[in-house]
Amino acid sequence: MNPLLALARPDLLELEPYQHAAWEPALERLHANENPWRAPGDNSPAGLNRYPEPQPQSLIKALAALYEVTPDRVLVGRGSDEAIDLIVRAFCRAGIDGVLIVPPTFGMYKVAARIQGARVHELVVTAAQAFAPTAQALLDAWRPDVKLVFLCTPNNPTGNSYDESVIIEVARALLGKALIVVDEAYLEFAGRPSVARLQSDLPNIVVLRTLSKAFALAGARCGTLIADPAVVSLLQRIIPPYAIPAATIDIVERVLQPPQLVQCRARVGALIAARAALADALAELRCVRRVFPSQANFLLVEFNDAARAFELSGNAGLLIRDVRRQPGLERCLRITLGNPDQNRRLVAALEQA
Repeated sequence: MNPLLALARPDLLELEPYQHAAWEPALERLHANENPWRAPGDNSPAGLNRYPEPQPQSLIKALAALYEVTPDRVLVGRGSDEAIDLIVRAFCRAGIDGVLIVPPTFGMYKVAARIQGARVHELVVTAAQAFAPTAQALLDAWRPDVKLVFLCTPNNPTGNSYDESVIIEVARALLGKALIVVDEAYLEFAGRPSVARLQSDLPNIVVLRTLSKAFALAGARCGTLIADPAVVSLLQRIIPPYAIPAATIDIVERVLQPPQLVQCRARVGALIAARAALADALAELRCVRRVFPSQANFLLVEFNDAARAFELSGNAGLLIRDVRRQPGLERCLRITLGNPDQNRRLVAALEQA
């Protein structure tokens, strides 16, 4: 058995997956109980009256090319959220297995674990630690029941990236003991290479990517899990048979064409420049205590009075994220980079504080 699968739920290894209707696009479809006519107003290329291809191969090839991996390492789902849910369900037995997270961080790791009934172990990091754990701290926090270690880099909501050497050291130490799930949702804004290239030597690294941020497709709900083919094959057993809507397949394949990719990358560059400008403008405000360094498309900002800053932003018609409930962020708000007018309005509103 592949040693990675030894970490998975034993019952899933014996699971016979749902047998969806055969995918034979050359034949006329009378086998899937579909309506033979399109809905009024349906002008989609494939027709929304037909089920989409399960794990569409053209989309997988496009995503594999984008992320510079082989197609057998790609699982496509409805955003990174579905990938998080799938991997927790596949590797964590309720009441027996656990996950390790590093707050403050993305909340879905904990939510998915709680829904599954998995234990949640936390290693809290603070601003004094630059919101980044050391490899030794992660290994000290690991327990034998932990099957998944979630590392978000750049991290949400703090915006900082972890040193790659930390990921390598932890993955190497926990090889055969746990999967290291590296969430790279904001990687395009960091100018760093993906750790997916390390998987040949460290097969327990699993990478999460998304088109929601840099590629402006949050509403399309398309995320990618990149992992050892054995892990991908296991998750294919439990993902719903028609997970990716036909409309999503169509728009994503169009956005991933070379001319559109050029425009997407130019916009990422513009957001990176805006990030620096907004950080400088916010740092000059008397109501701001600190603007934390960011490698994402947002800024974590500590205020003298975060409640007042949140109120003033709302008065200006701008909704920012209140993260004060997260450990160590009691005075902080998270501000997503907007367009130039929105950024100017935000600074002007906060000047009133």
